[in-house]
Amino acid sequence: MTLESAANNAIAYMSIPTLMEHCLRELNRYQHGEPSNDQYGLELFYRAQRQRDPLAWEVIQQCFSGTMLRWMYSHPKRKFACRIDSEENYVAQAFTRFWQATTVNQEIEFKTLAAALRYLHMSLHGAIMDTLRAYSRPRETPLSEYDEASEPLAGEGNDGRELWEAIRSLLSHEREQRVAYLLFHCGLKPREIVQFCPQEFSDVQEIYRLRRSIFERLLRHADHLRWRLSDGLKGTRGSSE
Repeated sequence: MTLESAANNAIAYMSIPTLMEHCLRELNRYQHGEPSNDQYGLELFYRAQRQRDPLAWEVIQQCFSGTMLRWMYSHPKRKFACRIDSEENYVAQAFTRFWQATTVNQEIEFKTLAAALRYLHMSLHGAIMDTLRAYSRPRETPLSEYDEASEPLAGEGNDGRELWEAIRSLLSHEREQRVAYLLFHCGLKPREIVQFCPQEFSDVQEIYRLRRSIFERLLRHADHLRWRLSDGLKGTRGSSE
């Protein structure tokens, strides 16, 4: 066994808190242009993406939130974006987008920390630009009642309907289902949910807590989610042939 393979094997058995400590130190070196070891960060991404470890996902957000905020501060559209929502919420949206893309699509695998950071950066840019585009169009107030038979969002088609149904099937609590519906099906942000549904939700922090609980459950059942989507898409393609 070479020294490199022995080191990688040791990293695979490290606890997540230890990985976090090493990752933060190496990330600081990376940001200062110094030689760094990206294996600690990659191991965290591997455990979150492949092993569905909620703690690893939580640590990734802790390790890279500062980097994401710096990107937010330097974004050319920051001034306009912050008239709509806070920097912290854009970062939260970016992590959500990143999770949805990398967990559902197992073909996405990062070989270097730089590649993972580029994907995070793109996720943040996408969250900002999508919000700005949404607010540049006339907005409609969503239905306050939970209408399971409603049409999917424009541009979603059957794929969007399948994704929503797959997510809903994993949530047993009515309040979680309602928040998931407003987040994923209606495309609302936490502050918009409080704004448009004040009789149901008056505390944006409750939305954040429920969203975190939802994502932890989806992480644990990512394989089932992919199976539902894959099975649904096969059925859709078969019926159209």
